[in-house]
Amino acid sequence: MNIEIIPVTAFQQNCSIIWNDEKKAAIIDPGGDAPKLIKRIDALGLDLQGILLTHGHLDHVGAATKLKQYFNVEMMGSNSLDKILFAALPQQSRQFGVFEIDAFEPDHWLDKEGEILNIAGFEFEILHLPGHAPGHIGFIEHNEGIAFTGDVLFKQGIGRTDLLGGNHTDLINSIKQKMYQLPDDMVVLPGHGPHTTIGQEKLNNPFVK
Repeated sequence: MNIEIIPVTAFQQNCSIIWNDEKKAAIIDPGGDAPKLIKRIDALGLDLQGILLTHGHLDHVGAATKLKQYFNVEMMGSNSLDKILFAALPQQSRQFGVFEIDAFEPDHWLDKEGEILNIAGFEFEILHLPGHAPGHIGFIEHNEGIAFTGDVLFKQGIGRTDLLGGNHTDLINSIKQKMYQLPDDMVVLPGHGPHTTIGQEKLNNPFVK
């Protein structure tokens, strides 16, 4: 798996472009800065197959509609419990004083726990990871040993639970009961900040004991 992480918007959200050796690609959590993302995908000569969304917060979906229109691909995810967040995107924009985005919904909700999503030559297991957002999901590529898990678990940190639909107990349960069941050497690429591994967080994360 080839991976390029591009931090976008003032939130410095980690947008991930992934592709295989045949240049088939997907983009995960395009939170904004659509022209920059489009330019980079075109410069790499990638064949974009789809847009993957971990949850419905503005800084993770802000450029999704523009990329969908430009590349004529579908948006997949998150879990449909995030409908309230996608409907509230205009309010989210005003709350944080950033570019306003219209409400929309993905083309496909990913509601089935353990479902395997085949895209761009990769196989992602879908895990429902509520807490930061009610419909938050993770994309787990076991063959590559990489997990794209948005704003659930960070390097020595955890996601916020004070936003719409957040729940601290659910977040801790998502980490302990699902993420910490993954192999210790699984690389976690979070929505913000540096990557980590499951094993490192089990040892060092001060918020999850």
